[in-house]
Amino acid sequence: MASRLRIRHETRVGYPSPAGSSYNELRMSPLTLPTQTVLDSRVEVTPAASLWTYRDYWGTRVTVFDLAESHSSLALTATSLVETAPPTALSTPLGRAEIAARSADSRLTEYLGGTPRTTVSPELAALAAEAAEGLDAHQAAAALTDLVRERVAYTQGSTGVHSGAQDAWDQRAGVCQDFAHLTAALLRAAGIPARYVSGYLHPSPDAEIERPVAGESHAWVEYWAGEWTGHDPTNGTRPGESHVIVARGREYGDVPPHKGVYHGTPGELPQVRVEFIRLA
Repeated sequence: MASRLRIRHETRVGYPSPAGSSYNELRMSPLTLPTQTVLDSRVEVTPAASLWTYRDYWGTRVTVFDLAESHSSLALTATSLVETAPPTALSTPLGRAEIAARSADSRLTEYLGGTPRTTVSPELAALAAEAAEGLDAHQAAAALTDLVRERVAYTQGSTGVHSGAQDAWDQRAGVCQDFAHLTAALLRAAGIPARYVSGYLHPSPDAEIERPVAGESHAWVEYWAGEWTGHDPTNGTRPGESHVIVARGREYGDVPPHKGVYHGTPGELPQVRVEFIRLA
């Protein structure tokens, strides 16, 4: 059964002294895909600024703006109305040899290499290859997710935005970003292209209609088995009608919700608030 979700994502940035100017990129607007339809999406900025949008290399909708005048704070609000669908049945995967052959001569190679947050030790890469040996792509994804969930505990505040897959593995703790980075790294080590997905997950799918629910951004993975297939390693499930995709890339560094530069004194960490309302 399809769901209709309204999502409000607010980010507030304060500066200890006024910033002279700033340039900002926002990746907060969901994509229209076979699994979801964006009915409405808008971004508001305070102080007011002219907004431009474009699609980046990875296919994400990016909103950009400049603030030339001095400002002591920045408020960013993205509001979206999205209709989502439950997951479809898993397709018959290509054989592992064919996946390797097709990946060798296409853009899929970009989802096989390591990045700053998805590089793991040779020992861990070998463990992933061994765990996936003899399995088809769907079975390998499930086995590697189980491996991550067995060894790494979901622990809020255990890592930071710059932490990588190996960090989470070594300390046996992480958050959804780490679970996604680590699972993507293990899939790639096993020869299966994998990409990082940034978006939202409604935390209470059975919430009453029109009741606001506080939530947060979420991250999961998609792996290529002849077509891209989603998997949420944090929850050990396939993405469904409670998941909303905003951006995809090799890792978090390709898809941050807010990235910018400004002229002024270093400020505090942004304050972020995400609210969900289920309308159907």
